[in-house]
Amino acid sequence: MNTLLLVIALLLAAAMLGAAWVSIRVHRVATAMLAAGLVSLFASVMFLLLAAPDVAMTEAAIGSGLTTFLFFFVLGRVRGGRDD
Repeated sequence: MNTLLLVIALLLAAAMLGAAWVSIRVHRVATAMLAAGLVSLFASVMFLLLAAPDVAMTEAAIGSGLTTFLFFFVLGRVRGGRDD
């Protein structure tokens, strides 16, 4: 069972690194914000695997949910809804 958790944790870490790389390298702001939210979502799953459900729930709610929504809300207000 520990080997399975290790493999899942390594896959999540690789997915987090991939999403972070995407958020840095893309040219569209909306795609970068989605990738950053995905990093936070993967981090919440990682916290759940590490037996910290309270931290996982907080990260999912605030980190990936509210922050991503706030980024898109501000982007819509600043640019008038257009994404160059």
